[in-house]
Amino acid sequence: MNPPETALAKRIVLVTGGAGFIGSHLVDALVASGTKVRVIDNFANGRREYLNSAAELVESDIRDFDSINRAFAGVDCVFHVAALPRIPLSIERPVETDMVNVIGTLNVLLAARDAKVRRIVYSGSSSVYGNQPRMPLVETMVPDPLSPYALQKLMGEQYTRMFHRMFGIQAVCFRYFNVFGPRMAMEGAYATIVGAFVRARREGRPLPIHGDGEQTRDFTHVRDVVRANLLAMDCAVADGSPINIGRGAETSVNRIAAMFGGPTVAMPARQSDMRRTLADCTRAREILGWSPQVTIEEGLAEMIDPPH
Repeated sequence: MNPPETALAKRIVLVTGGAGFIGSHLVDALVASGTKVRVIDNFANGRREYLNSAAELVESDIRDFDSINRAFAGVDCVFHVAALPRIPLSIERPVETDMVNVIGTLNVLLAARDAKVRRIVYSGSSSVYGNQPRMPLVETMVPDPLSPYALQKLMGEQYTRMFHRMFGIQAVCFRYFNVFGPRMAMEGAYATIVGAFVRARREGRPLPIHGDGEQTRDFTHVRDVVRANLLAMDCAVADGSPINIGRGAETSVNRIAAMFGGPTVAMPARQSDMRRTLADCTRAREILGWSPQVTIEEGLAEMIDPPH
């Protein structure tokens, strides 16, 4: 179910990180719905070629409040997608990632409060759960972040909920599960599993598998994540309580490698890597009327053999 176009049109929405992986797909969908879209991006992760030409660009850094606050004027809803992602990066550069993921989020919330923005939709992470004693992962579980990134995303989520309680800003906080799809990062040491596999395949190298490969992930396609965001603009519940966005199915890294085919190479296990992730998506169904539509087989087929 998608919201009617009349519910999206004739208002300004702001997408932070709108030239990045998830943000650019969200901007495309908003523009297609007839919504006026404003984007904040400093292109640290985003790419200019991903930015929809119909969106208004404010080239700025969320760490600098004075440079972003004017972009919130007249905005009805903010989608806060901008972040410095990846667990290994946060372990190596905790201060830099904290400045973006925590202070940057606080700046976005302050600017939204000052501009009297109606609603903010926060892009959080399932990494906040850590290693839990049972599956699936339910929003009522006590978070146990295992890395600076996970803790930073939890702090952003809690700041967002606090601003709802203190200042009345409507808030929706998502916990994404292993988002994959076109435009995802494939370069560098911090690429996600699917991105690293696609790059290795294109370069004719063995697929790198960290640890024993039996760790599982709940891989969620970016198109499903975008649909959840569109539905969050006007859902009835907006009190900042977390909502899982995942497929509700876990797949091992070894199984993903088998879908790609070809040789693999063993790599050291990653520090602070969660052993299993599996989303309980009951709240997403009840609050948003959302359920995933893209299977992992369909999504990976697009990545392995992209349409020309």
